[in-house]
Amino acid sequence: MNTFASLRAIALLGAGMALLPQAAFAQDNAAAEEEIQPENVIIVTAQGRAQALADVPVAISAVSSETLLNSGANDIRQLNQVAPSLLVSSTGSEANGSARIRGIGTVGDNPGLESSVPVFIDGVYRSRSGIGLNELGEIDRIEVQRGPQGTLGGRNSSAGLISIYSKKPEFDFGVTGEATYGNYNFFRLGGSITGPITENLAARLDGIYVKRDGFYNDPTNNTDINDRDRYFLRGQLLFEPTDTITVRLIGDYTFRDEKCCAATYVDNSVNPFIGSLNNPSTPLTPLSPNGNNIINVLRDLGQNLGAFNQGYDRTVSVTRGRSYAGETKDYGVSGQIDWDIGGATLTSITAYREYRSGQASDTDYGTVDILYRGESDEAYRQFHTFTQELRLQGEAFGGTLDWLVGGFFANEKLTVRDNLRFGNQYGRFATCRIVSGGGLAGLYAPTAAGCVNGGITNTAGVGRNTLLAATGASGSDIVAAFTALDGLNDRGSTIDNYFQDGTNWAAFTHNIVHITDRLDLTVGLRYTKDKKDFSALFGNDNTTCTTVQGLVLDDLSSTNATARALAGALIGLSCQGNSTAELNNVRIRDSRKEDEWTGTAILSYKATDDLLLYASFARGYKAGGFNLDRSALKSPIAPFGGQAGAQALVRNLQFDPELVDSYELGAKYATGPFSLSVAAFRSDFSNFQLNTFNGTVFLVQNVNGCNGDLVGGPNADTDTSSATGACAAGDVGYGVRTQGVEIEAQMNPSDNFSVAAGLTYARTKYRSDLVGNGAGAPLDAALRKLPGDNLSNAPEVVATGSVTWTPEIGDSGLTGLFYFDGRLTSDFNTGSDLFPQKEQDGFALFNARIGLRGPDQKWSLELWGQNIFDKDNAQVAFNSPFQAGTTAAPFVDPQYPGGRQLFSQFLAEPRTYGITARFNY
Repeated sequence: MNTFASLRAIALLGAGMALLPQAAFAQDNAAAEEEIQPENVIIVTAQGRAQALADVPVAISAVSSETLLNSGANDIRQLNQVAPSLLVSSTGSEANGSARIRGIGTVGDNPGLESSVPVFIDGVYRSRSGIGLNELGEIDRIEVQRGPQGTLGGRNSSAGLISIYSKKPEFDFGVTGEATYGNYNFFRLGGSITGPITENLAARLDGIYVKRDGFYNDPTNNTDINDRDRYFLRGQLLFEPTDTITVRLIGDYTFRDEKCCAATYVDNSVNPFIGSLNNPSTPLTPLSPNGNNIINVLRDLGQNLGAFNQGYDRTVSVTRGRSYAGETKDYGVSGQIDWDIGGATLTSITAYREYRSGQASDTDYGTVDILYRGESDEAYRQFHTFTQELRLQGEAFGGTLDWLVGGFFANEKLTVRDNLRFGNQYGRFATCRIVSGGGLAGLYAPTAAGCVNGGITNTAGVGRNTLLAATGASGSDIVAAFTALDGLNDRGSTIDNYFQDGTNWAAFTHNIVHITDRLDLTVGLRYTKDKKDFSALFGNDNTTCTTVQGLVLDDLSSTNATARALAGALIGLSCQGNSTAELNNVRIRDSRKEDEWTGTAILSYKATDDLLLYASFARGYKAGGFNLDRSALKSPIAPFGGQAGAQALVRNLQFDPELVDSYELGAKYATGPFSLSVAAFRSDFSNFQLNTFNGTVFLVQNVNGCNGDLVGGPNADTDTSSATGACAAGDVGYGVRTQGVEIEAQMNPSDNFSVAAGLTYARTKYRSDLVGNGAGAPLDAALRKLPGDNLSNAPEVVATGSVTWTPEIGDSGLTGLFYFDGRLTSDFNTGSDLFPQKEQDGFALFNARIGLRGPDQKWSLELWGQNIFDKDNAQVAFNSPFQAGTTAAPFVDPQYPGGRQLFSQFLAEPRTYGITARFNY
């Protein structure tokens, strides 16, 4: 879908769709709320104060409880339908959810990276945005703040934040209940009860249970994947001992026992750049020169060929006995105290949380047993987080100055345990991968020893003579290396343990100066210090890697090109992903410290009572850290002995903090039944933190731009091996820019009819000349497609809209419900490396709900559908692990880059529908 077609469709979409969120009232500072016009006004606390949305000079989307109820949103992913600048997706596990605002976000597959768009629930920072994919319970409102939050917001963020506010206890008794049944055998039961315990003490209890069959079918193991089996409990106490003190205590617990997350192969019916899988010639004929040898190998080892041509079918290929079982526990307590001390209000938010998520996986995402992770109690990530925030707020100079000062402290203890291992067919897969491509193809025999015709032996024979003649090798070393590699099965990590102890503290101030009755200057400043202590202990039983290195290392310098290539392939495949016994019982340590000044300045002018104009600058920051993937410790082509050991290379795991300078012009017009907000923005990111899977390992690199000329940079369309080129340190500048316009319109012409629409146009692009860290080092060659292109998961055009009609039915007190929402997205690439095989065409998703409600909404019965037109699309496409075929002549790939690399994809949810019954007393 091209941009012009997108804009035409958006015009039609925005003309007749929308939902006006009902008033979402702040939980703090009740007196301030009463001073604000209560009807048709949305109240937010984005600046640490209760303010009308139309009077806040920042870009923010507010979603009320009524909006969430009508849309059926149960976690932050479904906010996509009502917030056009937001995109929330999940990939390899539910813990890996990633939120993006204006095209900027952090890929969630590596827990060492903090979120560009963090999630706060009731003022408490959650360690990673994927934690927000839990059930949320009864919600009062959600605020999506766009752009860097350089002053407030607890933990600093570089792209925006999502603040979720639950419904608090009430001093009037109330009880609610919900029962839902839908396709995929979906059950959801929820309820809440609230009321007074004493005159000054109220309580609330929320609970949800969800169970659903999976969207993917695994016929090999007779099970389904991506199911739901979870429950959520939250208890609260609200204590008001005096008129000046309010205390709120919250405790919650979430448990999930689910299988996640399966993937399917990408074929040319999904993406036309996947031509090499079944075109040209006869690629499924063994060793066809125009075919993909990796498909031949997979087929001959048991992979069903239909998996490469199934489109969006959700039948997945899984090795017999492998599992995607996972278990997640997320729980914590928090306490908020608001104390009016006379002339100022003191707020304290204290919280402690624990989160643990374990996930087994068939990590090659195919039938052939190449790579896997063990059960969830053996491979997991765990956060222990303590946070404390203090704010003191008041007025001075007769109300001319509205001041706020505060401090924030966080201690996060992160443990990651991994046991990624080669599967029981890896050895044969590796030798067949070598033999089937290039000059050895005539020896290919998948059932013979070493995958070599006639087998591998040191005695005279066809296999030995032909193999050695083809490679020019001396004989015994190559034969022994092939034999060792052929037997490399079920080896790899025994247990890898990563430990990170992070401490973050900040002091901040945020002040509004009322220069005149209509002109305000907002100034905020924050100083942040961040420290991380890192250690890791590795365990590995892959002795084949060191054996092969010792056998063929000398052949890397052979005068025979085939011998050199074969030696490199043997070492690379036996040490794939740096799985090597050299790391057995090896411990490494490191630490890093950083500090940063950030802040904001906003000049706002109330041109009329209904029109606000503003201009702002904000400086944002996201802390640096450690790549929790040992791949950066060594090249698999050489042993540690030549690189001074793992400890000497531990600095390679570090990445620098992400910084952003952001400029914004905005206008907000609100007349009660109608409101319109427009924002034009530009944000420049330096040291942009990028996490990419290259088919073998995860790469974490900072991305910067070069203001001068690159040294040694390649032509990205022809050079398949070089990095992006180097830059003089003094010429290094920003590497990513997002700029565009956001429009949100809301209208409520009557009490029972509301419409709204949103449009975001954002060009989120890398600069044309890119380098790595601030010293100007080249980017990894896997990132050669980035210069000048859009970021992944960053569509240029997104439109959202909805319509809600709740007509009265005669004088019965009954009302109807007719609700419809949609999100239209232009084309975008779903892969961090931007390979064209990961492109996603533009699409539109629509949800609908129709129902009957009793008097005062004491009960309701609703029919609903999500993705009602069953639009297929991929959340993320990625390089199928270790599944790259040869790119040697005579093969020529017309869709460079990618070559004969296979690709897999995590699909978005299909159409779901069901019926929901609710009561409310």
